[in-house]
This record gives sequence, structure tokens and C-alpha cells, in this order.
Amino acid sequence: MLSAQPLPRVPRLKPVVSAWLLSEWPSWYAEDGAGDLLGDVNAFATSELELPVGFVVFDDDEPVGFGALKQVSISTHTHLAPWAAAGYVVPARRGQGVGAFLLQAIVAHAKAIGYGRVYCGTSTAVTLMNRAGWQPIEHITHAGKPLIIFRSGA
Repeated sequence: MLSAQPLPRVPRLKPVVSAWLLSEWPSWYAEDGAGDLLGDVNAFATSELELPVGFVVFDDDEPVGFGALKQVSISTHTHLAPWAAAGYVVPARRGQGVGAFLLQAIVAHAKAIGYGRVYCGTSTAVTLMNRAGWQPIEHITHAGKPLIIFRSGA
């Protein structure tokens, strides 16, 4: 059975989350990349009530996915907030509903802390976003790549 926990409740999993993020975005989080892996993971594990906050998806007791709710994700779109970002599902569990469950958990948390909608920019999870009922609101080019910005349902 799937469940989600905010990363601040399971800080022992910060090394697992770090490994997942590095494996999924190696050029961003590599030593010479623009990302700050340790800084991001620590920020995701700091608070449940302030952004950013990370979420770990479990299948029973096994961690199988991660995602974050962030204030800013795309620097040209700071007028939209908050954002579902850094979505990761272990490869063996992809296509089995873990990503959709993660999105639901992120949106539920956002609503619980006062946000009516959540946004997400992606080029790789378009099918997931469509299946989850998110609405595409804009097509952009970001960092030289085409990207679709989605908005969660009402």
C-alpha cells in the first residue's frame, strides 16, 4: 500500500533521496553542475510548513519515490507558485501509479498549507500529468529545451 511522508519526518532517508536525485539529474547535481545537491536535500528536510518540503513515497516500508513542493522552480515564472518539482520514482516502479500518488500527496499538502493550485514544468512526465488531470497552461523553452507548464485541477 502506498503512503507518503514529508522528508522532515524521515530524515534518515536524506542519503537515499540524494542518490536518487543525482542519478536522475547527473548533469545538474554533478560536481561541476549548477545544482546544490546537499543544499537542496537539506532544504527539503527542514520544515513541513514552509517551502520547500520534500515527500517520500513508500510501498509499505520501502521508499519508492520522491518529490518536492517548492516556491520557485522556473526562474521566469515566479508569478506562479508553488511548484511540484524533483519528481523521482525508482525505475522498477515506474508506470505503476507511484508518480500519480506522489502528485496527489503534494497537492493535498499544498492545500493544507493554504495553496489552491500547484504548478509543474516538465518535458518528460507529460503523460503522467495528463493522466493525473493537470491542465497544460503554457509551452515554453527553458534552458534550451521545450517544456510544458501544468496547473493542478481545482
